[in-house]
Amino acid sequence: MECTVSSPTALLSLCSSLHGLSGTALQIKVNKYLSEWTGAETAFIVPIEHQERDSLFIQVIGGSLREVTQVPAANVLQEQIEEGKIVHENDLTEDNLIELKALLGSDVRSFLSVPIPNPSEDTSKIKRRRTSTFFKEDLSSLQNAATNGAGSEKAARKKTQEPVLLVCLVNKKNREQFQEQDVSIIRECFQACIGIFLSTFTLEEELRHKSQLQKLLTVAKNLFTHLGDVTILLRQIMAEARRLTQAERCSLFLVDNKHQELVAKVFDGNILPDGTTEQQSEVRLPLNMGIVGHVASSGMLVNIKNAYHHPLFYRGFDEETGFKTRNILCFPICDNNEVIGVAELCNKQSGAHFTKFDEEMATAFSSYCGLAILHSLMYKKVADAQYRSKLSNELMMYHMKVPEEEVTHLSSTSLESTKKIYQKFNLFKFAPRTIPLNDSTSAMFSIFSDLGMLTKWRIPRDSLARFILMVRRGYRDPPYHNWSHGFTVAHFSYLLLDKCKLMAKGVISELEAFALIIACMCHDLDHRGTTNTFQISSNSVLAALYSSEGSVMERHHFAQSMCILNTEGCNILENLSKKEYTQCLDLIRDYILATDLAHHLRMLPEMENMLGAGVDPSNPQHHHLTSCLVMTASDLSDQTKDWINSKKSAELVYNEFFTQGDLEKAMGNKPVESMDREKAFIPTLQIQFLDHIVIPVYRILADLDSEAEEPYKSVLENKEYWKVMGNILEERGLGENRDVMNIFQDELLEKEVLEYCLEKKL
Repeated sequence: MECTVSSPTALLSLCSSLHGLSGTALQIKVNKYLSEWTGAETAFIVPIEHQERDSLFIQVIGGSLREVTQVPAANVLQEQIEEGKIVHENDLTEDNLIELKALLGSDVRSFLSVPIPNPSEDTSKIKRRRTSTFFKEDLSSLQNAATNGAGSEKAARKKTQEPVLLVCLVNKKNREQFQEQDVSIIRECFQACIGIFLSTFTLEEELRHKSQLQKLLTVAKNLFTHLGDVTILLRQIMAEARRLTQAERCSLFLVDNKHQELVAKVFDGNILPDGTTEQQSEVRLPLNMGIVGHVASSGMLVNIKNAYHHPLFYRGFDEETGFKTRNILCFPICDNNEVIGVAELCNKQSGAHFTKFDEEMATAFSSYCGLAILHSLMYKKVADAQYRSKLSNELMMYHMKVPEEEVTHLSSTSLESTKKIYQKFNLFKFAPRTIPLNDSTSAMFSIFSDLGMLTKWRIPRDSLARFILMVRRGYRDPPYHNWSHGFTVAHFSYLLLDKCKLMAKGVISELEAFALIIACMCHDLDHRGTTNTFQISSNSVLAALYSSEGSVMERHHFAQSMCILNTEGCNILENLSKKEYTQCLDLIRDYILATDLAHHLRMLPEMENMLGAGVDPSNPQHHHLTSCLVMTASDLSDQTKDWINSKKSAELVYNEFFTQGDLEKAMGNKPVESMDREKAFIPTLQIQFLDHIVIPVYRILADLDSEAEEPYKSVLENKEYWKVMGNILEERGLGENRDVMNIFQDELLEKEVLEYCLEKKL
């Protein structure tokens, strides 16, 4: 380059000293150089590249760092940017001179502002950024391409005149005016160092963008650590929004679609002396009211540079509070294109108003806000549901709570074995349903005692008494699946353990036997009198909880068992070792799940294979299969009693079945035959049930141990009784008798069946 007025040596020295400096250090160096060579008292530079024209700022004045966001004579300088002309003192108005005096602290005698254009010859090929474009690409090149070059030459000429810097000199020494020579010194200086300036400014801009992106990621992380409390989350959102945009205040409104209102529950209020925020009551606004209402309705961001000039701004709020609103950035918080909230930022602190960059940051930030708010609200719903469930469980346990006098009575009166009172108690033919209900808890207590479990597992008598009484209360009162059934099942497992000597033979361990008795007691806790299929088809709460895992009711029974065991004073497992405790709970779960007949049918081939190969006491799988077999046999044990008692149990079962069938019909569903009182023929259904489910179970049980032959024979005899009843009913022409339950009250029919079977010596 050729220097006409500048010293080449001085310029070279200046340029060599600029490398590696920050943007502000560059300006200090160049300001000093210009003051020396032009005789100006003060020099400063107004960067334009990467800035919005209506939000210019000054970083350095002379040799001092100054963060000036309200640039003096802004109107003149903006016009200069448009026209690319040089500005002198006589181009300034009286107001402009006053603004400069306020900035510099002295009267303005002379003034010079020189625009420095971009040195590129073809600026149309350069991607220029007035604001950040890290969220969207600059479309200027596409727009030029769309015109097929028309007007591009004119646009290029205009762009070459557009400055990237304004260099301002104030008050030439000796009260002289700035001359053309001073303009030449400025232009020659920047002809040499403009590249360094632009590179430095671009680098700092990119670093600023990187910093903002990092802040945005940090914000996202911070937001998702406060999902547990919506109020704290909303305060965090407001604080982060203020920080990102350097706003003075922030308000956050959530959309209440039910009431068509905007709701603000947290505020950026005044700070109290103790450092806390002044508390305000909840504020509700109509959904279409004011600026926030407009944003909520339109879903569009609004950037208002002068709040008092905007038609939707309500001045009364400022008048009431004394707060002065200068500018507003209001943006929607959305999810799936639905506005769920609106954030309103007031008063940009580091500029005249909110910028395009602030808009982009707010748009990106709002995406994180939407996710965080929705997840927080969902988290709250889940937490509330858990609290309600816990409360319901506590309420249920409260009403199930056993009076201490009952506990004391049971633990003190159950000292003698039930066998002394009911001498046939330990025989397969004994029907435990004949024991009065109030005595059944004592009988249950004696089962634990007779099997030596109180001593073996160090069970406190009061804990066992309380546990048994709680389990009894945990049963509802459907016709069949009630406490009597639970007790009956536990009694049969007791018989198998006692008479077949399963523990002594090693096919069931003492811990497995303990878990087995507990599982039998609890296996139908809180039964609703309906099947798993019904729970699923009716979309019940239980199905929602357990249907994905299968065995809906059985999993619920186990959950209820755990609730009782975890109730204070009921944990009969408390003296087990940690390992035994865990194993016992796993066994109780497995045994209760084994009462699902679908589960049993899947295991049946394995049981048959086990018997074929011979039961191996050292094989853990054989232990599991044997215990599950005992569990299923105990669950079906009503079928092993004499036909009179077996028939009474069947009456209870079909009473439940037909009630469910009636519910299914009311739901518009078609019940299966065994649950349809209009189609069911009970003797045939009983025979089918015995053939396909019951008899195979007791046949395997008899093959496992000869002591179990008796219940197997009883089941076969009962099948013949049902056949005889079916034949008599068909002879009467009652095979399709619609009032099917009458057969259980028909004394004449029962007498005929018994006499026929006695005659045939069945």
